[in-house]
Amino acid sequence: MRTRIVFATVLAVAAFAPLYLPPYELSLLARFLAFAVLALGISLIWGTGGILSLGQGVFFGLGGYAIAMHLKLAGADAGGLPDFMQWSGLDTLPWWWAPFRSPAVALAAVVLVPGAVAAALSYLVFRRRVTGSYFAIITQALTLAAATFIISQQQFTGGFNGLTGFTSAFGFLLADSRTQVGLYWITLAVLALAFVATRTLQTSAFGKVLLAIRDGENRVRFLGYDPLPFKVIAFVFAGVLAGISGALVTLDLGVISPAMFGVVPSIEMVIWVAIGGRRSLVGAIVGTLVVNFGKDFVSSAFPELWLYVVGAVFVLVVTIAPQGLVGLVTLRRRLPRAGVRTAAALE
Repeated sequence: MRTRIVFATVLAVAAFAPLYLPPYELSLLARFLAFAVLALGISLIWGTGGILSLGQGVFFGLGGYAIAMHLKLAGADAGGLPDFMQWSGLDTLPWWWAPFRSPAVALAAVVLVPGAVAAALSYLVFRRRVTGSYFAIITQALTLAAATFIISQQQFTGGFNGLTGFTSAFGFLLADSRTQVGLYWITLAVLALAFVATRTLQTSAFGKVLLAIRDGENRVRFLGYDPLPFKVIAFVFAGVLAGISGALVTLDLGVISPAMFGVVPSIEMVIWVAIGGRRSLVGAIVGTLVVNFGKDFVSSAFPELWLYVVGAVFVLVVTIAPQGLVGLVTLRRRLPRAGVRTAAALE
């Protein structure tokens, strides 16, 4: 009950943020809350399942491009081509772009495309019992390959610049303050639903088996469970959350490009969760907000120092507080109780 009260209080305070935050800070908060949706998925697969993925940026990018393709087509003239295709010399719309004229198809693709790619990747890799650092390297290589492929296909994907230049979404002007507030509330609602769904998975029988797989996959197999479907389902769930996060960030920024989901951004996503506490969903959200607000502050004042700062913070957290910021708070609460019990025992 106490946890529910705290959750409801925090949610209420966040819901009224448009009343006391300036537009710029509100936009930042909306973007970082969208990032937190992705961080929840990383917390599930890494903190609960022991699956370290350095490629969540791929699914983030797929979700972002799915919604951006619709926005580019909606902003083009009736039956016309997006501007970058015209500049590249194309005279007909590629067949795989055409379905994205429908907003329903685009919204479905935000979920289905990242989920399908995550399912295919995880099934092929986990079926071969690839785990640990080997899996992390494979996902990182996938991220590099995806970013390189999109950059090379300038005429179809916008290349290095990505997809940008759209000013409206589903009939609403993105620059309108009311649209920004609406996007913030949608992002907050999606984050709350994602938190509840992830927490439900963690506390269910599925989550207990996933936790057992993390601590001893061979023992789970000897007990009669097949770890493959549990790991695939968890990875697909994290991929879907990443896709949704990418779509929300694209709507907030008005752009999606390979620079937003390449190797470095994918590693930063893991750092968010590590700093907050990878075994805690609250820690994943806190870490995402702390690191990204810190990045905005430090990079604005000292642009060249940010990578050194985040690297130093990551090293300190891993060496001094491996359970992250939330772990430090939990430990601080436990110490006085342990002291009371020790004193009582001595008496």
